[in-house]
Amino acid sequence: MRVGGAAVEGRAPERRALLNATVFDSARGSLRPRCTLVIEGERIATVTDEPLQVDDAARIDVGGRVVLPGLIDAHVHVVAASHDLAALALEPASLVGAQSSRILREMLHRGFTTVRDAAGADAGLKEAVARGLYEGPRLFIAGRSISQTGGHADLRPRGVRGDGYFCACAGLGLAGVIADGVGEVRRAVREQVRQGADHIKVMAGGGISSPSDPIDGTQFSLEELHAAVEEAEAANLYVLAHAYSPRAVTRAVQAGVRSIEHGNLVDEATVRVMKSHGAFLVPTLATYAALAEEGSRLGWSPAMLDKLAVVRSRGLDALRLARAEGVPVVFGTDLLGHMHGRQNSEFSLRGEALPPLELLQGATVHAARLLRQEGRLGELVPGAWADLLVVDGDPTRGLSMLAEPATGIRLLMQGGRVVRSSLG
Repeated sequence: MRVGGAAVEGRAPERRALLNATVFDSARGSLRPRCTLVIEGERIATVTDEPLQVDDAARIDVGGRVVLPGLIDAHVHVVAASHDLAALALEPASLVGAQSSRILREMLHRGFTTVRDAAGADAGLKEAVARGLYEGPRLFIAGRSISQTGGHADLRPRGVRGDGYFCACAGLGLAGVIADGVGEVRRAVREQVRQGADHIKVMAGGGISSPSDPIDGTQFSLEELHAAVEEAEAANLYVLAHAYSPRAVTRAVQAGVRSIEHGNLVDEATVRVMKSHGAFLVPTLATYAALAEEGSRLGWSPAMLDKLAVVRSRGLDALRLARAEGVPVVFGTDLLGHMHGRQNSEFSLRGEALPPLELLQGATVHAARLLRQEGRLGELVPGAWADLLVVDGDPTRGLSMLAEPATGIRLLMQGGRVVRSSLG
């Protein structure tokens, strides 16, 4: 931005204005041309298309470009510096945290000013970002996911018996807490609450990368799922559930789960159940596309690759079914290791099933509602955090500017701070 004729990046003055802006109204899914957006400190103060005197503000003329709310990725694993989750579980927590700092910074620079971590990150990482020790998105965390014995987050090899190998000694990582029975589930949820979780992650069905669970199977009894939801709600939190099959998704939603992660195999009856319970769908197409290209080279077994092929073939169908029923479809990616760099490819992958502005809503206002951050994130409205992107191009025609964020995003701001700018 320009202050006194010089481009300045970093901490912004107390009052500044974006002039000649085409603002994306994420709630309505439409564009508002010729707007002025005033920021005071870290928050948005005014958004108007009426004449406004802003002589007392540092002014940024965006030249008619579109201004978007900062993007939200609602399914990431910021500690997943490697695709080898079992090895990652044995690394020192300090090393995993250091590697995560790079992942966080790169996510922010791709335009994601907020992310929901779907297991792995802890309160220390969240605090490091909040204090500015690490540069990264606003971070909402689950702590460790909760899995039954043999469930999707039980990373123990088949030859290992007992629960101490990957579950008791791990630092940061994606190894889950193993809980069997209502009492153990309650204790596991309470422990994540104690550790500062913003939401609770349960494994309600089989997974691709786990060795001993069928993709169409269910996990946890209904009583266990109800217990997890009850404990989360007692702490004013909510539950997200890993699930693919209609049976697993339906059981989770009927137990009170707020969001379904992945959900590739849902059918019409399942999305009707989701709609009636007010549930969200968080597909993650980018990770399947990445693993389809790289799974064999990374050592995935034929059984894992077979499961991958099944869910990948149904991903776009799930988006279309959810959209037709009116289930909110939220942006998520679920990438691991070096594949994090594909994060923005989710936009082009979803573009085959969703119109561009609806896709943008999934990465802004719908995601904010899922996080229970209405009015604070995902919208350019007075009182919201001044998280925003100024982009080239017309998002009603396509989102190529977000697929190539290094050039497509011309100004990136988080909490009123200019992260990077090429407007000058």
